[in-house]
Amino acid sequence: MAPKKKARAKQTSATGSGARVRVENVNVPGRTTWLDKDMYAAMRRALLKALPARAPGLTQTEIRRAVVRHLPQSLYARGAKAAWWAKAVQLDLEAKGIVGREASQPLRWHRKGSKK
Repeated sequence: MAPKKKARAKQTSATGSGARVRVENVNVPGRTTWLDKDMYAAMRRALLKALPARAPGLTQTEIRRAVVRHLPQSLYARGAKAAWWAKAVQLDLEAKGIVGREASQPLRWHRKGSKK
């Protein structure tokens, strides 16, 4: 007899919409995951505002600090969970070719092209 699968509770976004967006990870090609659409969109806007258009870009620590001022308090109260979301969105945008990683120590990222 096969083991029973546990039913997953439907997750809703902080805004209550429950909408999801599929994201990629540049470090694991072909793997995707679903994230909250509102949280993703807000972080994407903040990240693209914070990142410079060309090298030298920002380090991960600088990104974490820079995005907070561009985030809506309704989704990211006092920057809560911003570091995790910044990394998740950065990896997705990097996989899509919108953000570029520099071969430097420490690593730095910047916007590529004029895509927003």
